[in-house]
Parts: sequence; C-alpha cells; structure tokens
Amino acid sequence: MKGFIILSNIIAVMFLPFLMTGIIRKTKAFWGGRYGASVFQPLYDFIKLIKKDFVISNTASAVFRLTPLISFAAVITAALFIPLISGNAIIDIPAGLIVFAYFLALGKFFSCIGAMDTGSSFEGMGTSREACFTSIVEPAFFIIMGSVMALSGNYTFESLSKIAENAGSYGVLIIIFAVLALFLMVLIEGCRVPVDDPATHLELTMIHEVMILDNSGFDLALISWSAGIKMLLITSLIAKIIIPDGNPFYALYYLMIVFLISIIIGTVESSMARIRMSHVFEFIFIMSSFALIVMSLTAAKVFGG
Repeated sequence: MKGFIILSNIIAVMFLPFLMTGIIRKTKAFWGGRYGASVFQPLYDFIKLIKKDFVISNTASAVFRLTPLISFAAVITAALFIPLISGNAIIDIPAGLIVFAYFLALGKFFSCIGAMDTGSSFEGMGTSREACFTSIVEPAFFIIMGSVMALSGNYTFESLSKIAENAGSYGVLIIIFAVLALFLMVLIEGCRVPVDDPATHLELTMIHEVMILDNSGFDLALISWSAGIKMLLITSLIAKIIIPDGNPFYALYYLMIVFLISIIIGTVESSMARIRMSHVFEFIFIMSSFALIVMSLTAAKVFGG
C-alpha cells in the first residue's frame, strides 16, 4: 500500500502540473475563439528548456545560481506531506501542516533573495509585492487548516475529508468557504489573473514573472515546474476537502476536480482583466475574510454557539 501511495503521488507531481497549465491555456484559447496548443505543450516547453544553456549576470552570486534548485527541492519536499491522487500523503504526521507551509515559505524566501541578488530594481520591486501578498495569504491558510483540523482533533491532512462527518449542520458551509478561500490561494500563489498575469511583459505591472527575468534554460524549467507543483498541491487540498472520507473512487474524483479547477482558472482569466495593483490587497483580504468565517463556524460547532 505504501509503495502504491509513493508511486502514484510521484507520477502526479511529474505530470499533473503540466496538464493543469495546458488545460488553463486550452480553456483560454477556447474562450478566445482559437484552437490553441495541445494540453501537453507545457511539458514540451519544459523538455525544450532543460536542453538549453543558461546565461547568468556578472552581478549575480552563488545565491542566484542555487535558488532554482533550492526552491524546487523545497516544493518537492512539501509535496511529501500532501494527500495527492492516492488520497494519502507519503509522510503523514501531526506536524505536517507546519512542515508543509514552511517548506513552501523556504522556497519563496530563496526565490525572493535570488531575484534581489541580480541587482535589478525591477526584480526587487516584484519581490516586494510577492512578499507582501504571502504575508497576508499565509495566516489565512493557517486559520483555515487549523480550524478544520480542530473539528476532529486530528491535526493531519487526513482530517480534511471528515468535515461533513465532524461538523454536522455546519459542515456544508465550512466546506464551501474553505474551498473558496483555497481557490483564491491558487490564484494568488499561482500568480494567476486577477492578481498577476503570467503572460504580461510590462515590468512595472509584473510580479512573479519579473522575479525570474534573469533565469533561463534549465533554471527557468525548474522554476516553471515548481510553480505548477505549488498550484497542484493547493488544488489537492481542495480535492481532499470535497471528496468524502473512504471514497473508493478517490483517484477519479481527484482528477476531475483538478481538471475542473484548471478550466475554472482559464475561464476566470478569459473573462476578466487583472485588477489594479492598488486593489490587489483588497482581493487578497477576501481570502482572509473566508478564513475568519471558517474559524467562526468551527468555533460555533465546537463550543455550541
């Protein structure tokens, strides 16, 4: 059983991030009246990038050279603690939430200092924005996960599938607001519209993309894969919340949810423009509002409010 969990989760991490990105692009092409590239095009692009050489600025130090590897290793390690397509995590421990969050934070930290190491004022500006967004998202994430886990007293990600069982009449509302909050987190941490636009080329409005302007070749391939894995991990938490505990068709429902969320992201990006930078924080605070609602509903259930 453990071998199946490890193998299935490895396969998911290897291929699903590229499929998610491909489906998002395909959906955007559909709404734009175009046929679009294959859903496997991001995988082809990744293979092409790893074959290319890379150029490093003379002002960059070893920090910049190591950043893609460390960020990728941090995201891969974080994936060990998340239930993926098998419905189980490779490493399932009570402190999994803390370890997961701070491995992602470690990857984000090196991404930020790697961008600033280039000496570019534009990359420093993007780093500042990225750090500000994360400082709001992370507390909301802890509130949501901590509240849901407190319902069962089981502080592992396995408890996410038992919300309806533990919350009673509050269960549906907790699931709805937790899923909405995590979906916003996918958009924010995945650098998607309306927070960011991965297709933009204007330095003054770029956030994540401006941080990787100096990366190329194999380094850029690792960074793009890491971004896709991060989206997959947060989407996996949404799937774990939605799919009931003990469902024999977990893998099938998991894939359906992953592909559905990819289609929804593509639809969102096709139907609205990126919001003004001054209003981005207001959008991010919506996630915090949903997190506080989840915490309030949990407190009402636990303390009989």
